[in-house]
Amino acid sequence: MTFARSDFAATVRNYVSLTKPRIISLLLVTTVPAMVVAQRGWPSTWLVLATVIGGTLSAGGANTINCWYDRDIDAVMRRTQRRPLVTGEIEPAHGLAFGIVLGVVAFVFMWATTTLAAALLSLAGLLFYVFIYTMWLKRRTPQNIVIGGAAGAFPPLAGWAAVTGDVSFAAIVMFAIIFFWTPPHFWALALRIEGDYAEAGVPMLPVTNGDAYTRLQILVYSALLVPITLALGPAADLGWIYYGTAIVTGLLFVWYAFQLFRRPETTPPIRLYKYSLLYLALVFIAMGLDAAILG
Repeated sequence: MTFARSDFAATVRNYVSLTKPRIISLLLVTTVPAMVVAQRGWPSTWLVLATVIGGTLSAGGANTINCWYDRDIDAVMRRTQRRPLVTGEIEPAHGLAFGIVLGVVAFVFMWATTTLAAALLSLAGLLFYVFIYTMWLKRRTPQNIVIGGAAGAFPPLAGWAAVTGDVSFAAIVMFAIIFFWTPPHFWALALRIEGDYAEAGVPMLPVTNGDAYTRLQILVYSALLVPITLALGPAADLGWIYYGTAIVTGLLFVWYAFQLFRRPETTPPIRLYKYSLLYLALVFIAMGLDAAILG
């Protein structure tokens, strides 16, 4: 009996791991503040919970299908060799079915509990990630993460639409923030695990164009990111809480990118990667606080 419970728990953990919970948590950090800005205050708690649940299921479905499709290259890369679809702990057909079911349930649930626009935008993010990034771009072009990274920018659109039923210019600027944040964030990681991508035959920018060019592109995108974040101020009628956070954290982002570009021998790329995670969370939390406190 104890063995059966242990085996069941292990199976559940394996399926949950396919959804990449850490990535999902970051996506949700961009969803709830967008809802607060759209509402100019805290929306109904039920609406927030419904949007978060639906977004979690949708992102989990996308990530699971990604694991299913990429299981061949995951077996080559050290970072992903322990994924359940690689080790055989989950059958490929079962993993694919699980991902599809999550996506369908997410769409139906969000349609029933939020708005059709939010459900469609969440589904669009899933389809973009699976078909555009995973199946088309990732193995074909070093610009994979630039274009494909748009998939991760759908959550604030869905969050905004859950409140208003449509998408405004402010929501599009939030989309742009994540779109321009993704390349420096992901390329910093790619510099760290460049050998894995090379061995797996994935044309990430450091593999195809070299480290120096990648560091330059990281700096360029980091610099472009700052004015885009500031554009959200007038677009969403935000005040000093947001502006102060966006300026300080943005300049620090550019500084880390500049250090990586000028002094790569003493600046590990993982430093920028870790900071980029904190940066995105702080920017979105600041916009939510600004809208809730300053109104």
